[in-house]
Amino acid sequence: VQLQESGPGLVKPSQTLTLTCTVFGESITADYYYWTWIRQPPGKGLEWIGYITYSGTLHFNPFLESRTSISRDTSKNQFTLKLSAVTPEDTAVYYCYGREAGVDYWGQGTQVTVSS
Repeated sequence: VQLQESGPGLVKPSQTLTLTCTVFGESITADYYYWTWIRQPPGKGLEWIGYITYSGTLHFNPFLESRTSISRDTSKNQFTLKLSAVTPEDTAVYYCYGREAGVDYWGQGTQVTVSS
């Protein structure tokens, strides 16, 4: 299973960040998979953003929930993160990963910088 993040590397403050994760080698509707977004700001630890499950159930970090949405396109085998009203504090490397039966499959990560 391989995952690939895509999206803009630079976003202006107050805009909406949109990142897409394309999954190869497994269907995003395959049983029991959780498809997750996580980020790492510079000099800080990993921060969980949220996930969408194989059945479409969503769960978000309560500190980000008001600005976060995750959706999926099963025809393209992709899931997408939208983070609205971004600020420079949202600058981070963003990762997507899939988990099933305790095994994680990670994307390589994509740098997103919020700056005017």
